[in-house]
Amino acid sequence: MEAYVRLGNESVKADATELKRLVLRGKNSSYDALGTTYSVSDYAFSKLRERYKAWTGESLEDKELVSFGLVDDKGKLTNAGALLADDSPIRWSRVFCTRWNGLDKGGGIMDAFDDAEYSGSLISLLNEGAAFIKRNMKTMWKKTANSRIDMPEYCERSYFEALVNALVHRDYLVNGSEVHIDMFDDRMVIYSPGGMPDGTLVQERVIDAIPSTRRNPVLADVFQRLGYMERKGSGLTKIINAYKNANNYDESKAPQFISSRVEFTVILKNLNYGENRDNKSEINDVSQAAEQYVQRTEEVFLNALCNNPYISRKELSKLLMISEDGVKYQLKKLKRKGLIEHIGVSRGGYWEVK
Repeated sequence: MEAYVRLGNESVKADATELKRLVLRGKNSSYDALGTTYSVSDYAFSKLRERYKAWTGESLEDKELVSFGLVDDKGKLTNAGALLADDSPIRWSRVFCTRWNGLDKGGGIMDAFDDAEYSGSLISLLNEGAAFIKRNMKTMWKKTANSRIDMPEYCERSYFEALVNALVHRDYLVNGSEVHIDMFDDRMVIYSPGGMPDGTLVQERVIDAIPSTRRNPVLADVFQRLGYMERKGSGLTKIINAYKNANNYDESKAPQFISSRVEFTVILKNLNYGENRDNKSEINDVSQAAEQYVQRTEEVFLNALCNNPYISRKELSKLLMISEDGVKYQLKKLKRKGLIEHIGVSRGGYWEVK
């Protein structure tokens, strides 16, 4: 016998992952509520406790881990608990971030300006993903009679809400894919595994009329308690409204939502792209800026390594005020170019500048 699921206005044969979903739905359960073999005593929840204290002013008691649905009565983590533990054992819950060079992944002078891979608690993933976006976007400003108006490339409320949706509502039964944040010159694309929970296509729906449907109700409840989201199903509307309230918004910059059988994608336009210039000029400026960026970055790293050949990645991170992932990426690139070589063991050698 075969099972079929609804996708838009047609029925399609269910694959293995969709069959698991159907079984869970038939049991009136969800992936995040299922139990695991991980003991709560082996895992810490410092990120969860820190955010709960900051938002509510109260300490999170151990018994509340049970009432929140993160631990069962036998002291074992549920999948929701495993996803919120500091050192999450669910490895496919990672977030991959890349600031690409240009308008696609083809690159030009260099493939990417920055990239990072994050793992751990969903709270850490949310904060690290937002921090990556913030450090890779610029803010224009213009003067008024008695003040100035800041015009960031992306609305913080919009990309933060999109990240929350991607982490809380993604399909964790799909274990061969992760949440991706891809930043290009003209847009940002936030991708998460799993389409709409009800099988519809978001691009065919009226956004304001989409009801609240939670694929992972335990996670959604915890994030609501932490002040990260509401239960009203208003996340997509918030993304749109934040853009509409931006000083440099026009209809061409409206956020886009696209879903399929296996993915959900949010496209946020760069509000400053093409501002007061044509696209050809913009692309040329970006290309020149990329070349200058490469030269400046290489000079800074090479000077630092010349001054202290024994400097560690952590020390470089502090000295140059960039993430350790960024340091790792730049060192790899310099080694590929043959500009530097690491002599000796990985922990205790030194850098030789060619």
